[in-house]
Amino acid sequence: MDKFLYFTQPQCGVCHALLPKLSEFVAEHYPKMELEVIDCMAQPERAAQHNAFSVPLLLVFFEGKEFYRFFGAFSLGELAAQMQRPYQLRFED
Repeated sequence: MDKFLYFTQPQCGVCHALLPKLSEFVAEHYPKMELEVIDCMAQPERAAQHNAFSVPLLLVFFEGKEFYRFFGAFSLGELAAQMQRPYQLRFED
């Protein structure tokens, strides 16, 4: 399971502003990974399971294990910097 989990909630303006950019970024740069969006209000058990206590929260999983946790107003540049090496090792070598 190689994926991104993006935790949001309906009242979060940052969450909703970042989602289209994040979706496009993931599709363009990490096509072999899935982006799953989780509404913390609709799925509180999933939020609790992943310790999603604030939003926006982006978790990155490689082979079913959490590798990175980005929260608050993180940048796509920060995400790219952290993802470059592990993504290459997993999919391009």
